Amino acid sequence: QVQLVESGGGSVRTGGSLTLSCAVSARTFSNYKMGWFRQAPGKEREFVAGITWSDGDTHYAEAVKGRFTISRDNAKNTVYLQMNSLKPEDTAVYYCATDVAVIRPVVIRTWSSAYAFWGQGTQVTVSS
Repeated sequence: QVQLVESGGGSVRTGGSLTLSCAVSARTFSNYKMGWFRQAPGKEREFVAGITWSDGDTHYAEAVKGRFTISRDNAKNTVYLQMNSLKPEDTAVYYCATDVAVIRPVVIRTWSSAYAFWGQGTQVTVSS
């Protein structure tokens, strides 16, 4: 069983920054891939960024590449999403999720159904 708790959401102006945190409670992490997704009102949930827990390999959606950075702190069992140069279109509920499937080679999957465990979400609002 995996438990995820997000924090760090809020309201900022265009061009501002926020850092989201996802505290992970689990028995073992070595095979896990962590993902951040977001869902805006009336839209489908979409992949934002992912990271492998073991090697720290990352993958980003084109819409956030160069502005967002995903990272993990093994000692704190926490995954972060640093968001810079925020735009109004980044407004959404952001979710942390865990893909626990053992797949070789290790890949960061970008579809939400690949992720078995989800946090409760945190709201990010960017105003112009």
